[in-house]
Amino acid sequence: PELGNLGLRSFSSKETVTITYIDASGDEHPVQAEVGKHLLDVAHDNNIELEGACGGELACSTCHLVFDQVFYDTLPPKSDEEEDMLDLAFELTETSRLGCQILVTKEFDGIKIRIPDDGY
Repeated sequence: PELGNLGLRSFSSKETVTITYIDASGDEHPVQAEVGKHLLDVAHDNNIELEGACGGELACSTCHLVFDQVFYDTLPPKSDEEEDMLDLAFELTETSRLGCQILVTKEFDGIKIRIPDDGY
């Protein structure tokens, strides 16, 4: 049986999960992500190259991330504003989201998220 966290720290403000960012070169970067933080901030906290030019104000598409379909289906729905910004993203996929709009939850533990090559 899976032991996991057993919920002992579920009310701690510093609860973390392990997520892996996969960069445009295919290199994997596992990091500890604080539950409740946006994926853009988690990337910046861990020196992961994810631009976020607008500072998370939903005014660009430079924090574009690509999720596996199974996990993508569990994410909250996109706002019209996020949809509009994603239309500007390079390498847009059916499972693309903006990192500034996705909050880390306990369910993220173990996921891999791809950072597309946005033409830099």
